[in-house]
Amino acid sequence: MFDIDDYLGKLGHTGPHPEPTLETLRVLHHAHMRVVPFDNFLNAERGTRIWDGVDIDVDLVYKEVVTGGRGGVCYELNGLFRALLGRLGFEVVVLSAGVRGADGSFGPELEHLFNGVRIDGEWYVADVGFSGPSLIEPVRVSPEPQEQYGSEFRITETSAADPDGEGFHYLERRARDGEWGTIHRFRLQPRHFSEWLEADNPVLDAYAQMLAANVTYIRGRALENGQLTLTGRRLLTVEDGREKVRVLVKQPDLDAVIKNILLQD
Repeated sequence: MFDIDDYLGKLGHTGPHPEPTLETLRVLHHAHMRVVPFDNFLNAERGTRIWDGVDIDVDLVYKEVVTGGRGGVCYELNGLFRALLGRLGFEVVVLSAGVRGADGSFGPELEHLFNGVRIDGEWYVADVGFSGPSLIEPVRVSPEPQEQYGSEFRITETSAADPDGEGFHYLERRARDGEWGTIHRFRLQPRHFSEWLEADNPVLDAYAQMLAANVTYIRGRALENGQLTLTGRRLLTVEDGREKVRVLVKQPDLDAVIKNILLQD
């Protein structure tokens, strides 16, 4: 059963419920990224039906993820966080994005689900369900660079990675001493679960078939000053904006990193 006091306690907050302020959002977002990991291991059995649970059963997912301790995927983690924010009085909506792939192309618009939060008339991207490297704290929808633990983020309305795109916003990241790179593109408009569950979407269906045929396990969580992202056997560590890549050839090394990311004893 979803329990707001237990949930806040898991995120390190005790006492009265915090007010729906930007500082509250920042603190809870960072804590969530550190203590509730991303893990897509269930996608292998979900097959082409990976988005069937997009409108999550909050009580069930809470029991499995927050109480049970398993990691989750974007719609599970962001769905739980959205429920928490809503109960605290935040104005929060569902957003979605197409993630930029290694080949430079973007996935379908409904590929990745996250949250938009409006505070004092300004929109913020709140995403605790992206494996990384990405934001650790919320990012204001603005082209102005915003520093987070040595990395910078901004949200633009144009991108050299997508010169023909129209109506999109682009989440961009720059590591320390690095170049700007686009993480994903999204439209700043609330989404409805019927777009995944009821609509005929051959593009999304084809994408699900591709993912099911090429399952790659991805795990990740935030650190106090960065992020860990394990894609297959490739571990990307970001600390103070500096990136380090290591390929885990030996099985004991891989097992140890997985246990660390998933906070397993």
